[in-house]
Amino acid sequence: MDLYPASTLLCTSPLLSRTRSPLPHPSPARPHGTNASLSADLSSFNLPTDCLSSLSNTRSRPESVLFTPVHAIATPRPTLLFALASDDVDEVRRVLESGEARPNDDVGPQSALAFTLANGQLKNKIPMVKLLLAYGADASALRDPEEDEENGSSSKRGSQSLSKLLEGADPATRYYIQRANSPQTRRASALIHRSFFRPLTRVRYDVIGQDRVIEQLFRVLSMPSMAPIVFLLCGPSGHGKSLLARKFGSLLDVPTHTVNMTTLQNTGDIWRSHSINPHEEPSDRSLKEFLMDNEGKRCVVVLDEIEKTQDEKILSSLLMPWEYGRCSFEAGHRHVDVSKVIWLGTSNIGHDLVFEHQENRPAPQTQLSREEYIDLMALLRPRVSERLGASLLSRVTVVLPFVAFTAEEKLAIAAEAFYALAGEAASTMPPATRDLIVRTSLNSYIPPEGARSLYRAVSTQLLDTI
Repeated sequence: MDLYPASTLLCTSPLLSRTRSPLPHPSPARPHGTNASLSADLSSFNLPTDCLSSLSNTRSRPESVLFTPVHAIATPRPTLLFALASDDVDEVRRVLESGEARPNDDVGPQSALAFTLANGQLKNKIPMVKLLLAYGADASALRDPEEDEENGSSSKRGSQSLSKLLEGADPATRYYIQRANSPQTRRASALIHRSFFRPLTRVRYDVIGQDRVIEQLFRVLSMPSMAPIVFLLCGPSGHGKSLLARKFGSLLDVPTHTVNMTTLQNTGDIWRSHSINPHEEPSDRSLKEFLMDNEGKRCVVVLDEIEKTQDEKILSSLLMPWEYGRCSFEAGHRHVDVSKVIWLGTSNIGHDLVFEHQENRPAPQTQLSREEYIDLMALLRPRVSERLGASLLSRVTVVLPFVAFTAEEKLAIAAEAFYALAGEAASTMPPATRDLIVRTSLNSYIPPEGARSLYRAVSTQLLDTI
């Protein structure tokens, strides 16, 4: 039986492969068993004469064989549309990670980002907007058509005015969109665009604020270095230090081991410690076993609350790994290659300095300039040296101070806390009530506690409202 599927038609017709016009369906009315009717139907596709003549000389198809329309081959599966419309955050992440769809693909007449912003029925709008932005959705494509008309350019197909899209948006969504549009964000991302560390650009959609920290972090990672990479993240509690450190490994897709430094009693305890990362499955593997299993490979070790060890001599175990990228766990044993390990220490050292520096600025509630941040870094390093010792600090790549939140950042944190804590109840509240809860919580903000104080304040407001 000679069959001619649609793929054969495409191969035998150069003209068809060049056309962009959708092909019409063949006529459903066809007398069975006649080649003439088949040729008559195929003539509606405007195929070349050689294709029609060759097909007209073939034997008839059996009645059981269905004719497949040629245009069905190019019909894409709208996976991103289904994921967004179903309000399924995990499915959106899966589609983007798998490459089945790209964040800047159109969803119907709009971009995926515009579709998500315009859909008022989505309960998981903030997480999905963050995911789209994290995977590269172009927020600058959400242009204002009136401005484009004045400038002589056309706006993106199907996009609404940015001001209209964000008109009813919550403060957290507006914050993330504006952050993605920021020239500073694009400049910082360009530093590691072609680097192994490129996935770290997504961290700005997990951590609110700390733009200068992220920028300086990317600057250091963009520079070639033979020495082990050691970062100390210092500053007030509740400002994103531990969150950034714990996201490091997951974003890079490398193993992570987190040590609670407050529990260590002697110098050997650090190598026997188990990981305490709340985002990972509990493990019986010690740091020693972790480093041996990942010898010579890229991985992350987080030393949480590094200054709170009961004996500062415990930190002397880190001198050789941080200097030479080699580690000996016991006398007489071979050295283990830890040169590819990224060491991240978190500490509250300098929290008072951060707030003093903020109060002395001309505009305390605005973001620091790069010059102001470099000045704060220079002021902080001597304090860390005094606390941890010059010998250890001399082996640290960079000390990054985490700074106080701006007014806009505090509002975004409160809004994100509201939607995370309220859940489905948020959609049943009037917009005025939602806005009142978010803004009232700012009155209970405690700078030394940071974001934790806002989450607690929002929780209290919800208990009184629901």
